[in-house]
Amino acid sequence: MRSVTYSMGVSLDGYIVGPDGSFDWTVPDEEVFRFWIEEIRGVGVHLLGRRLYETMLYWETADQNPSLDDAELEWAALWNPLAKVVFSTTLSAVQGNAHLASGGLAEEIERLRAEPGEGDIAIGGATLAAQAAALDLIDEYRAMVYPVLVGGGIPFFPRSERRVDLELVETRTFSSRVVYLRYRVAR
Repeated sequence: MRSVTYSMGVSLDGYIVGPDGSFDWTVPDEEVFRFWIEEIRGVGVHLLGRRLYETMLYWETADQNPSLDDAELEWAALWNPLAKVVFSTTLSAVQGNAHLASGGLAEEIERLRAEPGEGDIAIGGATLAAQAAALDLIDEYRAMVYPVLVGGGIPFFPRSERRVDLELVETRTFSSRVVYLRYRVAR
């Protein structure tokens, strides 16, 4: 069965976006960006909320930018053909290899798990991930922890009263002092 993963950059105090809405502190250096490229190779479909979808729209035409380096071109070549499901109540259309979710999150994940295919079902965006976590649908949490305290904003982890036991699967420390933590949900 395909795993559902939630992976994003996060400040040490637990936020994916600061109180002012910025996330400039998550701009990856070359080493971290290479890691993200390798991670996206293991994804079969990416589930996104509206805000992350709109942020990632840049990559739909980025390969036409002559100033992109080889790593950015490689990312675009992997990201663009990747199947994407967008969850939004305000968008009426999406671009590229994306489609709007026709059902609820649980129904979409159940449908994707039942379909033949390889690669993880990745969730991007804290709001969508919080919904999946509340439904106990996330199999792995993958946090790229940046050495910064932002003091508030959108939390990486949902704020709920439910306990979730995790098993450490992998860690990696990058030369930029960014730390990757991969945890599997203990079931």
